Amino acid sequence: MQPSKSGTMPLAANLGGARPSKPPTATGGIARLACDRARDAGIDVEPLLKKAGLTAELMEDRAIRLPVQSQVRFLDLAAHALDDDFLGFHLARAFDPRQLGLLHYVLASSGRLDDAIRRAARYSTCANEGVTLKYVEQNELTIVFRYVGVPRHSDRQQIEFFVTAVVRACRELTGRSMSPHSVRLVHRRNEDHSEFNAFMGTDVEFGADVDEIAFPTAIKDLPVVSADPYLNEMLVAYCEEALARRPQRHGAVQSAVENAIAPLLPHGGARMSEIARSLGMSQRTLARRLAVEGVTFAAILDRLRSDLARRHITDPELSISEIAWLLGYQEVSAFTHAFKRWTGRTPREMRAQQSAARK
Repeated sequence: MQPSKSGTMPLAANLGGARPSKPPTATGGIARLACDRARDAGIDVEPLLKKAGLTAELMEDRAIRLPVQSQVRFLDLAAHALDDDFLGFHLARAFDPRQLGLLHYVLASSGRLDDAIRRAARYSTCANEGVTLKYVEQNELTIVFRYVGVPRHSDRQQIEFFVTAVVRACRELTGRSMSPHSVRLVHRRNEDHSEFNAFMGTDVEFGADVDEIAFPTAIKDLPVVSADPYLNEMLVAYCEEALARRPQRHGAVQSAVENAIAPLLPHGGARMSEIARSLGMSQRTLARRLAVEGVTFAAILDRLRSDLARRHITDPELSISEIAWLLGYQEVSAFTHAFKRWTGRTPREMRAQQSAARK
């Protein structure tokens, strides 16, 4: 989103505004940054927007919230069109934090970094309902990202924007060149991510079972260089008001099941009993709640495998047997049979077609 001449955004455009309808919505700032980047590169964004379920009119009106899933899809399409596998990372490094509006200013006026992170966790859903932040303080200070009502496996660019923006914010708020102890992300990458590692100051772990950033606990007491207790008190009141206006939302059960299944697939643990346990319910309750949404556990598992297979097959660094393992198949033949059912072709036929198309 673009700031006004004063460098700020109207409160309603950032955290309040009209109550969103399902599915989860976001202010859409990341998608709009990507749209601007693509246009500047001379790319016709209209076809990309259409594929993502968006329009140019929606993108132009920055007060309108966008479906989170549409933002995720558009970022993926824009990254491909720009030939930038790390578009989310690059956008997060370059954008003006003031474009976050109220959320930025409430963090920047906090007294300590600990206060700023806690407020980011509390108010972040006002900006993006599809991702929650959880602040955990034990041996390390950890920020955990959880997807709500949005399939986690479909996203790479948005989550990489988030983790980059958080690390960048911690540095800029304190004026310290700090690095996290660890950065762990659920999605897998085989591309060279040395630039990403260099920015984080640590080797990023891809294919983890959780999305999180862990810092040494000592950073929590660092003062925020732009602290203003009087301004912060007023802005926190605005944030609480905006948070109270937002409806209490809970993600669809099938999305929660998808997000629980994904990290367990390579380990053969994606069983209904295990998923039900992780969601805090019995198998019978889970089956009943899925039935209300018109879907079964087996159908969700099959669809998730199909989506991941189509993504993995485009990665030439992954062998067919590795893809089979990533999807939880013990035998390559079982994966081949399933892939042909999903696409009408075997994995090797699909690879051959892709190879011919690249020539």
